[in-house]
Amino acid sequence: MMLIDTLAQGLLLGGLYALFAAGLSLVFGIMRLVNLAHGDLIILGAYLILTVTTVTGLHPFVAVLLAAPVMFALGWLLQTHLLNRVLGTDILPPLLVTFGLSVVIQNGLLSAFTADSRKLTAGTIEAQSVDLGVVTLGVMPLMTFGSAVAVVFALNQLFYRTALGRAFRAVSDDAVTAQLMGIRPQRIFAMATGIALVVATIAALYLGTRANFDPSIGPARLLYAFEAVIIGGLGSLWGTLAGGIVIGMAQALGASVNPEWQILSGHIAFVIVLLIRPRGLFPRATD
Repeated sequence: MMLIDTLAQGLLLGGLYALFAAGLSLVFGIMRLVNLAHGDLIILGAYLILTVTTVTGLHPFVAVLLAAPVMFALGWLLQTHLLNRVLGTDILPPLLVTFGLSVVIQNGLLSAFTADSRKLTAGTIEAQSVDLGVVTLGVMPLMTFGSAVAVVFALNQLFYRTALGRAFRAVSDDAVTAQLMGIRPQRIFAMATGIALVVATIAALYLGTRANFDPSIGPARLLYAFEAVIIGGLGSLWGTLAGGIVIGMAQALGASVNPEWQILSGHIAFVIVLLIRPRGLFPRATD
């Protein structure tokens, strides 16, 4: 019984990690860009939701509807005026630029909000649970996992069922040829980054309602996202969900043995998967 409960909690925790990773997976799949500021952008989204709730008094689940367009616009502007300038065959310039962006965001948030921990308050729903007989699961973790599945499904449909998705795949395969066909890669890249930050805002909502956050925790969210993407297989959105679940379950199992082993257990699972499946569980070639 305890094992089932532990695995169920790990499954739901994996949904949060999948939300962290979905935007990163989308951007990497299209641009081959590893955004080192991704975790800090998630935290920025959390602070933006917090600001909206503080100023307007809106519930966080309503405030996210106002924060998401702002984050989309921020992603568009970052890609158009900054990241597009450094994209190319050399991966080092984008890494350096996004690392610098990470430092700027952390220090900006520190100056604006101080180092004090904050939390988004969702009300009574935070304490509500559902009794399934075998296990009892929290409503918020269930909503988090459901949102992760919905986000991955929506991104997958966007990628494979729409004209924009065809443009995404075209520039991903060969940006030069796509440009000859009338597609503007820079605009497509900007759209992808905007969508990725909308997903990051959804992740920020559940992060902020689940636990405290402060300006310094972005790099750890990036690490979980990166591990989920690698475990799932580069470019595979459903694989990213699976990667998040693997990390979540590993952490839950580790914590059940010794709470100090929670984070380490996730990293060990990451290494084990890499040793067995170097290209991840579901690489894009087999997606």
